[in-house]
Amino acid sequence: MASKAIFITGGGSGIGRAAAQHFAAQGWFVGLGDVNETGITETAALLPAGRSSCHRMDVTDRMQWKAALDAFIAASGGRLDVLFNNAGIARGGEFAVCDPADSDLLVEINLKGVINGAHAALPYLSATPGSCLLNTCSAAGLYGGPGLAVYAATKFGVRGLTEALDIEWRPLGVKVRSIMPSFIDTPLLDVVTAGSNATARDNVRDAGLEFTPVEIVAQAAWDAVHGDKVHVVVGKTARSMAFAARWMPGMLRKKLGARLGGTQ
Repeated sequence: MASKAIFITGGGSGIGRAAAQHFAAQGWFVGLGDVNETGITETAALLPAGRSSCHRMDVTDRMQWKAALDAFIAASGGRLDVLFNNAGIARGGEFAVCDPADSDLLVEINLKGVINGAHAALPYLSATPGSCLLNTCSAAGLYGGPGLAVYAATKFGVRGLTEALDIEWRPLGVKVRSIMPSFIDTPLLDVVTAGSNATARDNVRDAGLEFTPVEIVAQAAWDAVHGDKVHVVVGKTARSMAFAARWMPGMLRKKLGARLGGTQ
């Protein structure tokens, strides 16, 4: 029997790289997809020899999805136990000053890229017993915060897709899960916030919020694949937000508004 196999988008850095190392350590064959060819080559060098394959791809392109998964299936011995829809970008700033082109890019990569992955992977997942589609969502998918309007909208979309497909695909033997981390110390936080000179990393530090290590997120991805929860919330900030969004939404709204000097 061939070893289990996972295909990870955004495998060139951050969560994708950490997840690749974690699953490889458990004996899995790992496929790495990313637009950053150098990044996935560097990730592959951290994995056991002969236990990975690299696929330069753009998640917004359906034909590239098909080509990448076809090549991966050939390399993995015909298995796709997990598709980890992890590729994503970050853009922030108040909606009024954000570039509409950035909003388009967020939707194309963070939401449509995940939808493309689900379409492309289903035939392979349904042919592999006990398989799972895993999506990277976010704490921004718990409650929409100021400065993250479109980013949060894409993550709410990923959350809804995950919940719907987990029900639809159950008869096919495919479970669907998401991880919902808060702020992770990855290159995504180096993006400058629209309307300011500060990066997202600066804003997180100024707010006194935690950075969750990528290794913890990788463990959460493993737990999500092997667990029963549709959404796995990762990190202290995300857990606090999940609690407040469910039990104290009014207070959460006021707290978020206060950061902008609002009184709502």
